[in-house]
Amino acid sequence: MNVMFRSTRDAQNRVTASQAILKGLAEDGGLFVPEQIPQLDVPLEALAGMSYHETAYAVMKQFLTDYTEEELKSCIRQAYDAKFDTDEIAPLREADGAYYLELFHGATIAFKDMALSILPYLMTTAAKKNREEHEIVILTATSGDTGKAALAGFADVPGTRIIVFYPKDGVSAIQERQMVTQKGANTCVIGIRGNFDDAQSGVKRLFSDAALGTELLQAGFRFSSANSINIGRLVPQIVYYVYAYGRLLKSGRIQAGDSIHVVVPTGNFGNILAAFYAKNMGLPIGRLICASNENKVLFDFFQTGVYDRNREFILTTSPSMDILISSNLERLIYRMAGDDAAKNTELMNELAQTGRYTVTEEMRAKMQDFCGGYATLEQTAQEIARMYRTDGYVLDPHTAVASHVYHTWRQETGDAAPAVIASTASPYKFARSVMEAIDSAYGEKEDFALIDELSRVSGTAVPRAIEEIREAPVLHDQVIDVGEMKAAVKAFLGM
Repeated sequence: MNVMFRSTRDAQNRVTASQAILKGLAEDGGLFVPEQIPQLDVPLEALAGMSYHETAYAVMKQFLTDYTEEELKSCIRQAYDAKFDTDEIAPLREADGAYYLELFHGATIAFKDMALSILPYLMTTAAKKNREEHEIVILTATSGDTGKAALAGFADVPGTRIIVFYPKDGVSAIQERQMVTQKGANTCVIGIRGNFDDAQSGVKRLFSDAALGTELLQAGFRFSSANSINIGRLVPQIVYYVYAYGRLLKSGRIQAGDSIHVVVPTGNFGNILAAFYAKNMGLPIGRLICASNENKVLFDFFQTGVYDRNREFILTTSPSMDILISSNLERLIYRMAGDDAAKNTELMNELAQTGRYTVTEEMRAKMQDFCGGYATLEQTAQEIARMYRTDGYVLDPHTAVASHVYHTWRQETGDAAPAVIASTASPYKFARSVMEAIDSAYGEKEDFALIDELSRVSGTAVPRAIEEIREAPVLHDQVIDVGEMKAAVKAFLGM
């Protein structure tokens, strides 16, 4: 079956997988989605014997149908190599009655590595397939993790440049240092005076600026994206849920066909949407539990059917979830509307104009697999401390949000079916928040002293990604207003 991709805002805008990956965002502002979600073509019981590489090929070949077997296997092989500190790529750790899927063993110690390690290979392969002659400019907004993972993936990749915008005061000290010390002649990192939604909206405006697009083409460039709005980010994320199911089978924790729940700390909605796609491919997933921090726009949406970003923006200890405009939710809305591009466009226009929209009761009925919860700052810190004291297992604040939401949900429902919790970042990336949660006395230490202490109390080695930035010089120190983003892009490109 040849899978084609459509824009969520124009059903006539139809492209191949490689074209969708190259474009990143559709010209009409929509996101590319598969016309149909393909089915896994391997028996569930076979997953138990499959490596991460084999699982990745089994999943991705179903979506990326215009890539040859050789092309796709080459991309997978180059992506999931010694950059990861474990052969398993995504280990599954049992702790306190749940299974934590550790997605932070890549080069930048966050789950974004799982997709951004392969996206540069998918994109450069797509460029060759489509005889793309323009230099590809990766334009990305980040709430903390995507930026560094994208920079690491695209640094010095021939035929590409990458520009990352991040909220200047909205990421952790370690996240910021990872980005501003990034090497690579083709890299540019810029702080924004504002929050992540400001940066993300600014990037979307640049993508939809027709005059700028024409200028770029004339200068020999074209935009693409490494954000999860790019379908080349989303498809690789499906893989690790299928792989986790295989690990549970292999360990004898479940039998083929048994249902599992999936819990995801969620901001931009891409990671949990990947689990939804895995479920629709035939993976036996029961509930999709959407965990929010105090920016609980998604929790409120699943409770009421009303998406409303008109609220206070709260800076939390889980900054990658400090988001009020969840871009990937549009892909779910489109599907729940019966793949109705006109209805989806109507709702997205309402969001742009009024900051809110309401889905129909029929659409809400189709979203019953989703449920949610949220954790306050205090509850997040308490969960980090609880897991450390009861199990010796140290969680980062994002994973702690999901852990709190899951254990609360399990207590309320009595549902003891196996649950996989997406562990989205290394605690080392948020050492201050983690160590202060374990013991408030740690707050007096500086960041790298806290990292050494975290290594001691957790019994784990300081990741290579952290050691590399201890003494690294700052190479990117530009900070601008949102209205200056266009000029900054043109300046970097020499236009």
